[in-house]
Amino acid sequence: MKKKLVFLISDLTYGGAQRQLLALAKAIDKEIFEVYVLHYYPDGPLEQDLKDAEVILSCITKKGRWDLIGFYWRLLRYLQRINPDILHSYLSIPNLFSIFFKPFLPRTKIIWGIRDSNPLDTNNLDNNNKDWLGFSLALLENFMSQFPDLIVANSHAGKKYRLSQGFPADKTIVIPNGIDTKRFQPDPVGRTKVREEWGLSPETIAIGIIGRVNPKKDHPNFLRAAAMLAGERKNLRFFCIGADEGGAEYQQAMYRLGEELGLGDQLVWTGGRSDIPAVCEALDIVVSASAHGEGFGNVIGEAMACNTPCVVTDVGDSAWIVGDFGKVVPAQNSPALAKAIEELIVANGNNKPNIRQQIVDRFSINQLALASKEAFLKVLETS
Repeated sequence: MKKKLVFLISDLTYGGAQRQLLALAKAIDKEIFEVYVLHYYPDGPLEQDLKDAEVILSCITKKGRWDLIGFYWRLLRYLQRINPDILHSYLSIPNLFSIFFKPFLPRTKIIWGIRDSNPLDTNNLDNNNKDWLGFSLALLENFMSQFPDLIVANSHAGKKYRLSQGFPADKTIVIPNGIDTKRFQPDPVGRTKVREEWGLSPETIAIGIIGRVNPKKDHPNFLRAAAMLAGERKNLRFFCIGADEGGAEYQQAMYRLGEELGLGDQLVWTGGRSDIPAVCEALDIVVSASAHGEGFGNVIGEAMACNTPCVVTDVGDSAWIVGDFGKVVPAQNSPALAKAIEELIVANGNNKPNIRQQIVDRFSINQLALASKEAFLKVLETS
């Protein structure tokens, strides 16, 4: 009889955790597992992908932030009907919800998914704007971490940080993210299409940061480095690709910073896009400028799978992912970031290095599915 595996997440938007859940739910061995995905905010763009796969998708709608007790009981009743062998939650709030189901689902193994390295770096937040709700959730998650049967971090940095906060070492493992190397691969047609859309000549060097516009991603670092380079090279264009998730005020502050730095039409804000493989291919260099909180930077692996070189800050597992095939600089150091980008421009010329194979060999979806299957079966063997 197949084992019932239920994934629990808040929504199915284009976030990194959501896309990894999608990849694993589709790739996990269906001869062994019957797969369910539960979410509670509807109409996410990834829902259709799951509907087209061998996955049972259900939305237990949460009717607002404070719909807690009613939502809890609706979700619990649904889970009791399924009676899963494994409940695998992703991200802090679903993780906490899953623990409160444990008394009512005594045979179900609870697995947490940890997707970042440091969820809240209060040293990098203004004292008047600290996310006290996030801080409280992090403390509660640390306290409750003794209760799940297994904790899966997607990065070594994430595991190290969580162990320092009191997570149990004997229950916490690392399974790196998987990159869909069939979807993310060199695509000259996609490159041409996107670059034509952006009005780029063959001589123009396109440098981009891909990810939600959020303080953790440190767009100011990228913009300041861009301004240093723009003054020296007129054939550069800089792209900020991603949806606004830092709030309208933060987004407007980023627009103003770009103007104050004099980037003008050398800077483009594209908003969120669904054609990220073609975007990775259209860019000549991808930058991950994160200040903190990064676990496994999906966009780094995705860009490298498209054979696009990366410059990354030394946050989370970013340096481990790029290895010797990119540039690593300290976080929040714009001069170092600008210098590393310049070095890649000079080193690469018109010839990109062969970096795709590093991702194929180390971070494929198949490796993610196999490592997850082994971990899930092992936890089911424990009493």
